[in-house]
Amino acid sequence: MSFDVHQLDLFVLVGSAVTLAAILAVRVSSRAGLPSLLIYLLMGVVLGESGVGIDFENAEAAHALGFAALAVILTEGGLTTSWREAKPSMRLGLSLATVGVAVSVGVVAVGSHYLLGLPWELAVLLGAVCSPTDAAAVFSVLRVVPLPQRLVGSLEAESGLNDAPTVVLVSLISTGAVAESGVLGMVGIIVFELVLGVAIGLVVGFGGAWIMRRVALPSSGLYPLAVISLAFLAYGSTVGLHGSGFAAIYVAALVLGNSDLPHRQTTRSFAEGIAWLAQIGLFVMLGLLLSPGRITLGIVGTALLAGLLLTLIARPLSVLVSTVVQPMPWRELSFLSWAGLRGAVPIVLTMIPLSQGVDDAERLFDIVFVMVVVYTLITAPSLPLVARLLRVTRRSEPRDLDLEAAPLERVQADLLQITISPVSRLHGVEVGELRLPKGASVSLVIRDGETLVPERRTVLRHGDDLLVVTPRKARERTEERLRQVSAKGRLAQWLPD
Repeated sequence: MSFDVHQLDLFVLVGSAVTLAAILAVRVSSRAGLPSLLIYLLMGVVLGESGVGIDFENAEAAHALGFAALAVILTEGGLTTSWREAKPSMRLGLSLATVGVAVSVGVVAVGSHYLLGLPWELAVLLGAVCSPTDAAAVFSVLRVVPLPQRLVGSLEAESGLNDAPTVVLVSLISTGAVAESGVLGMVGIIVFELVLGVAIGLVVGFGGAWIMRRVALPSSGLYPLAVISLAFLAYGSTVGLHGSGFAAIYVAALVLGNSDLPHRQTTRSFAEGIAWLAQIGLFVMLGLLLSPGRITLGIVGTALLAGLLLTLIARPLSVLVSTVVQPMPWRELSFLSWAGLRGAVPIVLTMIPLSQGVDDAERLFDIVFVMVVVYTLITAPSLPLVARLLRVTRRSEPRDLDLEAAPLERVQADLLQITISPVSRLHGVEVGELRLPKGASVSLVIRDGETLVPERRTVLRHGDDLLVVTPRKARERTEERLRQVSAKGRLAQWLPD
């Protein structure tokens, strides 16, 4: 195989230009309340065979690259999810990701077969690939919709957890394993793969956190690389043992992201950056795969009817059944039903039957592509309005401190960087009123770009950045004390939980 330097130069030129354009498009999409995936998909279509002329039809490569991008996106989702905030909603999120998916698959499959006339295999595949919500789409839209934490936590947990069972289900259907194993056998395989993935994710997550807390790396830039590598170690080892790699990588990232690791905020920022890069590459690639000439009126009609079935019947019913484990008011149930955003995940899942040579796989891809684009255009911009009409919006909800730690190995201490948020009750508290554990102290306050060395009577303000030095053995007590005062003010010690 010859190596053409000029082709590599052209690839670098086009790739960098597309990436920069995609980054700038984030601003446009955020103002419009649309997930940026729509712009990225359009860029891929423009670059494809009907536009610039880039010919890309390798389903196997798209399958591999798509799964790699989803793994990166799930890693970022796990690392940036606060377990303390997500824990109350995790039960509902897990129910939506399992029971809800099963109900949605069944409803869409039966409706597509009897109402749209699709063969059973294609109908079941359509139900399976369209049932999971997309983490990237959910996160990008929820950033601009102020919601109660229980709703945000439920939607984030669902989008992070529902990829794993649907990937297993679509793979079993595409390879014909369902016909060999039967329904009960298929359920057993799915449960086994999920349990194995969660178990390995927990082992790698807690084991990796234990190691990283005890190894002082020579550069802060190595910590993000180590964390990402640990997450992919969980994915690779689980897939090698025929488990769910997506379950493993999300759980491992969730554990690592909520562990007391050095340079945690730097790690999250790095993960967010590579997740954006993965999203851009993924959506542009999926746009390249589309052949506009294949989009007929029949495809559009089937996509619109299937989307109506999914949005108005399957999704509400799956939410209603799933919330048996954690009942919610009808207004919040209605919003959950409308906020089931689909994005890259359904389109990526169609790569599995395409790579396996399933009959009508191209037709499935075209239907799902049209359905995702149309219903994302309808659903995403309407979420703020729907939230206001249902009266589920909240102006703001208190969040934990934005806290980052860096090790000071020579003195066995840690340097904590704290940002006082606009809702924190640290505002108005004097430094001396913090009553930090013995040996811990506020060494520096950064306010409006200027630094000052605080005294006991220095009053803290919203927007201040604090540098707190604490002995390593007192770090947990120092963080807990800061969070108590942030939530309840200077009298936190005497107020009940």
